[in-house]
Amino acid sequence: MKKSQLILIVLGVVAVIGLYALPKVVVDNEAGTTAVEDPNAMPSSTPDVSELHENGLSSDNRSQADQLKSTLTSSEESTERIEAAKTLASIYQTEGMLDSAAYFLGEAVELNPSDLGLIEEAGKAYYEAFSFALDKTKVENMAEKTRIYLNQVLEKDSSRLDLKTKVAMTYVSSANPMQGITMMREILEADPQNEDGLFNMGILSMQSGQYKRAAERFEELVKYHPDNIQGQFYLAVSYFESKEKNKAKAQFEEVKKMTQDPMILESVQSYLDRL
Repeated sequence: MKKSQLILIVLGVVAVIGLYALPKVVVDNEAGTTAVEDPNAMPSSTPDVSELHENGLSSDNRSQADQLKSTLTSSEESTERIEAAKTLASIYQTEGMLDSAAYFLGEAVELNPSDLGLIEEAGKAYYEAFSFALDKTKVENMAEKTRIYLNQVLEKDSSRLDLKTKVAMTYVSSANPMQGITMMREILEADPQNEDGLFNMGILSMQSGQYKRAAERFEELVKYHPDNIQGQFYLAVSYFESKEKNKAKAQFEEVKKMTQDPMILESVQSYLDRL
């Protein structure tokens, strides 16, 4: 397992793309932005997501899910079908089957395409599935679905920077990463203290090996949002990778004061042992 993957798992980062899934993008240099696609990234076929986790549910939830699927396909009441789809999404979400959860929320939207709250919920679910997708085809599919739903909300309310950051991140992993970087910069121009924008730009700088620039982003993040444990941790990692050992040690010690989570503390200690 790559170190970047381990960090994401340890911190339980949900709405953040795994670093390994992103193209190598230079995000903050004055010369501009360039991207190099991962030569090892191979497209793979993705089965029908409605059948993807058919037998993957725990026995406690499987019978309930079967009943709900029957209701979804056979009930004549749209309200009942929508509730069945939403409950199915909740079951799959609980069991970590994020693409199936998103699929059923999408089914609910099909039944009530004017419900903007439901559209947003589906878009966020697809973004979460996108964040943890492991193969290229699934990443692309989940990203496209995220944009389809969240852009509908943004058309009604362009001030929703929280949703715009998610859309931006789906472009970063696409064939046109510059579009995502440009959107992220626009977000920070509109709101220089934007938590998601600063965090994601820091992550992207790390991914492209710009650790000093990443540290600057995370310094801004924790200045305005000191309780962001992920930002505090990544700031320490950025110092570590920038060979700023004293700063890294002090920052890792700061992270230790902020949490009692044994997995985070173990990860922090592994870095401290290397300093």
